[in-house]
Amino acid sequence: MANIKSQIKRNKTNAKRAARHKGVRTALKTSTKKVQISVAEGDPETAQARLREASRALDKAASAGSIHKRTAARKKSRLARSANRASA
Repeated sequence: MANIKSQIKRNKTNAKRAARHKGVRTALKTSTKKVQISVAEGDPETAQARLREASRALDKAASAGSIHKRTAARKKSRLARSANRASA
């Protein structure tokens, strides 16, 4: 347990921030998983539609600060590449 007043406050704020971002990150995992499932099923139209939704969610999370912008870009790139392979 922290004895320093500023560290006690940091622990509280870190817990609040973690709770705020947890729901966003969980939703991101769900949306990316939906894209991967569509690709695995071999349904390119659904995969493209879900890819748009996932890309938008990743951009929103990056702009809100829940994830880093380069992490969002990397995930979007990988999802797009897998979706495009499925449609080809």
